[in-house]
Amino acid sequence: MKLLLFGGTGQIGTELRELSLPQDVELVAPPRSVVDLEDPVAISRIIAAERWAAVINAAGFTNVDRAESEETNAYAVNEKAAGCLAEETSKRDIPIIHISTDYVFDGRKGLPYVETDIASPLNAYGRSKLAGEHAVRAANPRHVILRTAWVFSPFRNNFVRTILRLAQERDRLTIVADQRGCPTAARDIARTCVEIALHCVTKPERTRYGVYHFAGAGEATWFEFAKSIVDMASGQFPHSPRVVPIQTADYPTAAIRPANSRLDCTAITQDFGVVLRPWRSSLAETIDRLKKQGTP
Repeated sequence: MKLLLFGGTGQIGTELRELSLPQDVELVAPPRSVVDLEDPVAISRIIAAERWAAVINAAGFTNVDRAESEETNAYAVNEKAAGCLAEETSKRDIPIIHISTDYVFDGRKGLPYVETDIASPLNAYGRSKLAGEHAVRAANPRHVILRTAWVFSPFRNNFVRTILRLAQERDRLTIVADQRGCPTAARDIARTCVEIALHCVTKPERTRYGVYHFAGAGEATWFEFAKSIVDMASGQFPHSPRVVPIQTADYPTAAIRPANSRLDCTAITQDFGVVLRPWRSSLAETIDRLKKQGTP
């Protein structure tokens, strides 16, 4: 069977392309030069080109702060392209797995968010991703929307790579300690996407389509996350920097972040048998992979 992937050069897409898949499964990830996601004709053409078993949409405008000044661009990829993909796959009865975000929530809930909680994004990125969810749900009934959070990997720009780089350069790191979420490895998201895609294909009558939460097991503040990164990689630095907690008000950003974006992932474990991996275990693996690659 053939799986079609969009967003193959991002963190999740790169991990998907590096996965060891079953022998009868082929993953096809066309580059942007072949399929421009802002071109509906190109999307229609690639969907019609093969008998795809499932489509995984890991593409997205993910720069949270830049989305505040480039909201039109964010919506073009996160809503319009997602809706077009869902519409074209629906025409051919192809299931779609679509990646969304914890930032669809406003962070005012005192507990982890469940899928049925009201979404109320605080920033342009979250609004564009929520609009994408609505577009996918409206266009293709065979959808699994995965809301995930705080994604990290050995690739592209992400919190882990940033902290490792800064730890090489500075004696002191000031990190926000009043925002809490669920760090999640892109490799774990990639594995889950494949598991769900195969479930949709092989057990269509037993697949419960809809919105699901998936994140690393456990939770942390950005400060706790950064402290764990520095501690795990301490042998790689000339001297380990001191990690100092600060408040959100002390670190202004273009986009407002929710104070709490923890995700309750009970539903995905019940409906798909997905096993959540502790984020610290995934972090240790990621740091080890970066060390072997020789890149911060």
